Amino acid sequence: MAVKRLSLWVLAAACLGLCGCPLDTQSRKPDPTKGTVTGLVLCSDTGRPARFASVQLLPVYDANNPGANNGPIDLDESGSTGLDGRFKIEAVPPGEYYAFAMLDGYIDPTLAIDENRLGSGASDRAKLADEIEQWKDHLVTLTVAAQHTSDISISIDRGAEIDGTVSYDDGSPAAGVHFEMLRKTANDRWLRVGGGDDSSLDAKSDGRGRYSIENLAGGDYRICALLPDLGEDASPPFCYGGGYRMNKAETVTVAAGDTRPGVDMVLPLDGLFTVSGNVAAGVDGHAPAQATVHLLYQDDREEARRAAIANDGTFSFTYVPAGAYILQVTGAQDAAPPGSGQNSANGTGGTASPAQTPPAIVHYLDKEMPVTVQDDMEDITIPLSAVPPPAQTSSQ
Repeated sequence: MAVKRLSLWVLAAACLGLCGCPLDTQSRKPDPTKGTVTGLVLCSDTGRPARFASVQLLPVYDANNPGANNGPIDLDESGSTGLDGRFKIEAVPPGEYYAFAMLDGYIDPTLAIDENRLGSGASDRAKLADEIEQWKDHLVTLTVAAQHTSDISISIDRGAEIDGTVSYDDGSPAAGVHFEMLRKTANDRWLRVGGGDDSSLDAKSDGRGRYSIENLAGGDYRICALLPDLGEDASPPFCYGGGYRMNKAETVTVAAGDTRPGVDMVLPLDGLFTVSGNVAAGVDGHAPAQATVHLLYQDDREEARRAAIANDGTFSFTYVPAGAYILQVTGAQDAAPPGSGQNSANGTGGTASPAQTPPAIVHYLDKEMPVTVQDDMEDITIPLSAVPPPAQTSSQ
């Protein structure tokens, strides 16, 4: 599912590479308290200038001095190259910096870094230091001093590319299809790669079903196609090598700077069903204010899909392949109407006076229901029970 990128380092790279942040290409006013950075960006595969590449400066993170240089990264410390591959960034505050460049067709660090290599328990600062360690061979360090010009050279490496076609099983091209991808890390974990909070990639198939995923580091990948106009949580993955399971997709290996053609996928038109129903809370069966419904595979509990309930408590999963699943409801809760004094799931309670404590939020126990999908399944009701109140201890 979607992964939130935590570190400012990755956010800065994603901003430049994926979101088109405005670059600081205009001259700034002279400032005697600041310095200037100039340089040349070259393409390592051709030795030619990297024309119209984006250049970013990031303050050096000192892992041994947590109190230093830990403020927000200033994305204004950026520029772009001209036809000669040169750039100039003026009025840069003095200090130690990392510099890197990005250009379409060359490795995108947001697709090459494992931002969770240290695990979920690591601090954001520790993750930032680890990400810089992973990417250090592509970073140039420099010192900016007031009233001085620092001149540097940056090299960028050609990215790998995976090409193929997507079609429906009647032979027609599948246009507008998006993709999701896993990359195998050095410690044999499979890391989901993509753009920011939505892990589906920017690439999509054209009108003839052709697609190209670029700017990749060399390595092993698993690729799945997602139906057009459906978000990642709402679309079944149709994976290279057949099947709907990302963890069972065929591995695609591509060397650094090379292109791997022929990674073709076929999307079935039949054997997909709708699973829908409603979530009913408490003894009166009302719809909770919020809840998330997950569709899990029974064999390994891998999440296939997820959906937030609508205001009336309904949910729906479309294009579900036949198989054995678990419907799981989590995070269900609702709040008593203001002034009602309600603090239980049965709707009882008197009118609250201004001196009374505001009504408590009612939480519900998570619930699981096994289902076997062989046809459309509608009008499924998943009943929920309120979390029991804490036991009262009598005073002596």
